[in-house]
Amino acid sequence: MAHQIEKKSLKAAAQISPVMQGLSAYIASALRRPLPPAVLEKTKHHLLDTLAAMLSGSRLPPGKKAISFAKTSGGAKEASVAGSRIVTAAVNAALANGMLGHADETDDSHSPSQTHPGCGVVAAAFAMAERERAGGTALLRAVALGYDVCCRLTQSLNAVQFRAAGHSTHSFGPTFGAAAAAGALAKLDERGVRHLLSYAAQQASGISCWMRDEAHIEKTFDFGGMPARNGVQAAAMVAHGFTGVDDVFSGERRTRRSSRGTSGSATRS
Repeated sequence: MAHQIEKKSLKAAAQISPVMQGLSAYIASALRRPLPPAVLEKTKHHLLDTLAAMLSGSRLPPGKKAISFAKTSGGAKEASVAGSRIVTAAVNAALANGMLGHADETDDSHSPSQTHPGCGVVAAAFAMAERERAGGTALLRAVALGYDVCCRLTQSLNAVQFRAAGHSTHSFGPTFGAAAAAGALAKLDERGVRHLLSYAAQQASGISCWMRDEAHIEKTFDFGGMPARNGVQAAAMVAHGFTGVDDVFSGERRTRRSSRGTSGSATRS
């Protein structure tokens, strides 16, 4: 019986691709890994820049809508909403702060990945760090991790072509980046991170019709609020004991095959 269980475990481990093994280990160990001085300094700049964008965005129509919605959402008092006195569930705070971060378009952007990493990643990291009572060092390492995962994700999909096919790179990348940052702060182990990425993949969505949003409210949700919320929710669920698929990046019906552009071109690792 023990031999059969061991054989089954080995078979399951063999089905986890090198990409997933490396990525899950990278995310799970991120808070234990010091950042190079230049990266640390740059991360501080991005964090402060995004916080400033949140504060200015809190006085604009998308920000006001996000704050009023968070006020009605209730939940455990886990995390703060910028520009307000609201303390709400981390998922709600991530949604609101993500929208605030993109409300006035002063948030950062990364052209090669076709994303605005900060509004999704920093909002998720703020919410989960406050919920988990993490310190400043952990927060900065989680933000750097989230930016890295966010930008590499859509670049691996050929970001420009992926967006041209109608997909919203601005929500796909930040969803995974937010999940990575939140999952690291939740102290998920490698197996938990694999499940986290599967839940992130299930929630990765968006089409670029946001360009027709004249009020700029849906766009702030697509770029910042939705990715931050989805990433925090994925991390919180796995931390609570939710399990999932061990490798969403390989095997049958995997993420990259499902995210193939309408032109039919294959995606890349």
